[in-house]
Amino acid sequence: MASKRSFSEEDFACPVCCDVFKEPVLLSCGHSACSTCVHRYWDTKGCRECPLCRKRSATNPPINLALKNLSQTFLEFRGDPETLCDIHGEKLKLFCVNDGQAACLMCRDSSKHLQHHFIPVDEAASELKDILKSAVNTLKMKIRSFHDAQVHFHRNVHHIQQQASYMKKQINEEFRKLRTFLQDEKAALVIKLEMEVQQKTESLEKKIEKIKQEILALSGTIGDIKVELQSEDIKFLKNFETNLEKVQYKDSEPNISSEEVINVAKYLGNLQFQVWNKMQSFIKYSPVVLDPNTAHSQLILSLDLTSVRDSDDDHEDQSDMPRLPVLDTPERFRSLCVLGSEGFSSGLHCWDVEVGSSTFWMLGVTTESVQRKEFNVFPSGAWGIGYDDQKLCARSPSEAYTPLPLTTKPQMVRIRLDMDSGEVWFLDPASNAVIHMFSHHFTEKVFPFFHSMCSLFPLKIMPLQPFVVLRKLP
Repeated sequence: MASKRSFSEEDFACPVCCDVFKEPVLLSCGHSACSTCVHRYWDTKGCRECPLCRKRSATNPPINLALKNLSQTFLEFRGDPETLCDIHGEKLKLFCVNDGQAACLMCRDSSKHLQHHFIPVDEAASELKDILKSAVNTLKMKIRSFHDAQVHFHRNVHHIQQQASYMKKQINEEFRKLRTFLQDEKAALVIKLEMEVQQKTESLEKKIEKIKQEILALSGTIGDIKVELQSEDIKFLKNFETNLEKVQYKDSEPNISSEEVINVAKYLGNLQFQVWNKMQSFIKYSPVVLDPNTAHSQLILSLDLTSVRDSDDDHEDQSDMPRLPVLDTPERFRSLCVLGSEGFSSGLHCWDVEVGSSTFWMLGVTTESVQRKEFNVFPSGAWGIGYDDQKLCARSPSEAYTPLPLTTKPQMVRIRLDMDSGEVWFLDPASNAVIHMFSHHFTEKVFPFFHSMCSLFPLKIMPLQPFVVLRKLP
């Protein structure tokens, strides 16, 4: 009796895609192929022929139902290849925790997986799906974080464009002032030169006119004497004394002095230095410049970045910076504070702040690492003094609150920072009295800080008057 023949995948393979038949059609020549494969083949070749024997076929070949049913039966019998063990051909029902892979019952009993821990496939899939779901959630959170960062960076692009537009305007304005100053100095110097030229020219023209008159008079005298020299002796002798007196020139000789020319050195000598020296009355220097990037969004800074006050829509000043939208960057304070733009690591530094009639203020220094996102009125890492409603106090990391005696409210406060000795002094410049002093060994860069909760009276950093010191080179 003949043995039953078993079918292989090759018996149900489409000659075009080499996969198990899907909707096979029967061509006129007797060969079969997937319907999709046949029509794609015909579209490519441009003619209706069998992919195997190249014989012409009908336009709409019928479905090969027998082959279709056999193919489906084969697929059901074979099962999904991914669910079968590559080694034993058995269904994968277990998961080896040690190797991290699916296994069949025969794999479990093999020496390769000796003493390994196995769990059911569905249980392993559930646990691993939970791990992937958690990882996906983490990725989603990262995507949200990236989206937030993207929005932030887009805002930052717009913000720096606004900043650049404002700064260009201010740069142009400052250089316009310098150009105006130089043009005025140039015009004044040219006018002075022209006036001197006019004065000296008029003076010389008067002298020239006088000399002309002298020459004319002397020429007349010479003519008269020549006539006398031709007269008879008796007449000549009689008129000799008179004629001798005529030829005695009593006026002084023309005086040619250096004052009749322009002193070139006075105008051109050290001209640039002279103009630069005059600029001292025009140019001011501030020992501390405020950093707008650290300022709370409610604070208003002056255009020259030397004063700060709390905002008030009812009170605006032309000297204030425009209210640009601000970004909540890491360096910006959430309390009403602003720092100086330059920090100090060594040396002696001093600056005066006019507090005037401000009703609530704090001044001092703080470290670069101060917590800027706290809502504390007084930064936790700062050394300073504050004024509030007729009360003066001192605060520092080691002094929570120290009341200070107040006889007269200071109009100005001088902060004297000595990084080398580790001292911060607060003085009243009007009386030179010491308001308070802190002693601390600073281990990082220190910045001036300012806090204002008064909208009418700003805190003003007082400018220093620059001057030129000339020294001889060794």
